[in-house]
Amino acid sequence: MNPGRRFLVAIVGIAVLTVGGTAGYMAIEHMAPLDALYMTIITISTVGYGEVKPLSEGGRIFTMGLIVTGVGTAFYLFAAVTQFVVEGQLRQFVGRAAMKHRIDQLEGHVVICGFGRMGRVVAEEMARSGGAAVVIERDPAREMELAAGGLLYVLGSALEDRVLEEAGVRRARAIVVVTASDADNVYITLSARTMNPKIRIHARGESEAGLQHLRMAGADQAISAYQWGGIRLAASIVRPSVVDFLELSFPGRGAEIDLEEIRVAKGSTLVGQPISAVEQSATRLRIVALKRGGAPTALIPDPATRIDAGDFLVAIGDRDTLRRLV
Repeated sequence: MNPGRRFLVAIVGIAVLTVGGTAGYMAIEHMAPLDALYMTIITISTVGYGEVKPLSEGGRIFTMGLIVTGVGTAFYLFAAVTQFVVEGQLRQFVGRAAMKHRIDQLEGHVVICGFGRMGRVVAEEMARSGGAAVVIERDPAREMELAAGGLLYVLGSALEDRVLEEAGVRRARAIVVVTASDADNVYITLSARTMNPKIRIHARGESEAGLQHLRMAGADQAISAYQWGGIRLAASIVRPSVVDFLELSFPGRGAEIDLEEIRVAKGSTLVGQPISAVEQSATRLRIVALKRGGAPTALIPDPATRIDAGDFLVAIGDRDTLRRLV
């Protein structure tokens, strides 16, 4: 039994003995509630300040039984408290409670299932971009690494609905499913889609069959790390200049330029402006894509197109200009 559970069991045991002892003295010795509680506490703690009144034979027998059970439970409590504090379990318990409270306050965050090589990269990129994310990891040995990275996390299996609930999947905007098992990823995808029909699901597949099953289960994006890695390597050989440009403009990584997605809110100064005016208002800025409602994404949109509230724009430019635009 872990120290936290031992501590709780000991507390419950002391509480039950206190209530039982008080009720026993009231029934056997007809004591007032306060006197009965006093007798119970000095008996369990073995302080021995003196009896409220001489005990009857039944009262003495009851007191002996209370001493035997009470002292044993008290020692168990002291041992549990010592282990709880000495091993740092109290600090960990309080820390987890605070983290759970922070997770409960999140909305529109990203849930990452699995903190392996792929999940770690996703979590780091989310942290780099300032996005809120919660990691679900079943291996307790990785808790120190998660805590050291300042990540919000839930220890447990994402196959359990309870764990997904604890990570706030019903309030999340996206979930990344990157465990090492195709079968587990399909099951988690099905669970997430059931619990939150609007959530965007990005899942990892190890085989063609796995990728197909993930799409059937409702994944919005099913990817193979090996397939994408191979395509990237081939592209760096066939089109090295293009790959160099992609490296330069990779969101959050480029030294000079960056890519940014911008959602045009209602009341934004961009509403009603043509794309050409936005581009001319800042140097080194181009809007390369526009997504409006359910229509397909328009690549290199017409400069005369006027921006509406709710539009999604993809812009490329230097980082400072993009930051001001956002």
